[in-house]
Amino acid sequence: MPSESPLLSVHAAVVFLAAVLIGLVMGGLMFFHDKSVPAAVAAGVVAAGGSVPVLHKLIG
Repeated sequence: MPSESPLLSVHAAVVFLAAVLIGLVMGGLMFFHDKSVPAAVAAGVVAAGGSVPVLHKLIG
């Protein structure tokens, strides 16, 4: 039986998990500040997307 490779490496999974956590925290803080769901979602997505390249370099 052939061995299947995982969908993501451990490094990529840790980077994406950390980016999601950062996005959730930033979105939550923005929601508490503005009480606006669209602003909170936008802030969370931007924070998560912006943190992926930085985390990829930091978590090596």
